Amino acid sequence: MLKRTVLDMNPLHPVNVSEKLALINEHWTPKVIAELNDYQIKLARLSGEFVWHQHDETDEMFYCVGGVLRIELPDRTVTLHPGDVFVVPRGVQHRPVADEECQVMLIEPIGVINTGDAESDRTAPNDDWV
Repeated sequence: MLKRTVLDMNPLHPVNVSEKLALINEHWTPKVIAELNDYQIKLARLSGEFVWHQHDETDEMFYCVGGVLRIELPDRTVTLHPGDVFVVPRGVQHRPVADEECQVMLIEPIGVINTGDAESDRTAPNDDWV
């Protein structure tokens, strides 16, 4: 099987975040919209509580596109509104929570599992493009 290249998936044109979000119907299933070096830019719709987890090898960046997202940490909770960015440092346990649906952009190294070190039925497939 031939490996797809970034040009095959995103042939040198702008990606409209709103249009891509409109194609995502499931919650907690990040979809790739672009790649940058060894990183993927992903979009996701979130609703409810995710699982407590951590990423031992990488930081995780959340950019709130719409709605409100709470990121629970062991010692505090961070609340993101549209336009806010928060980086969870590697190795820090966290749990995203959206009381009502919100939309986020994630920037993570290629191959990062959304549930990190946690076994969960919410583990999403990797490299799933929209």
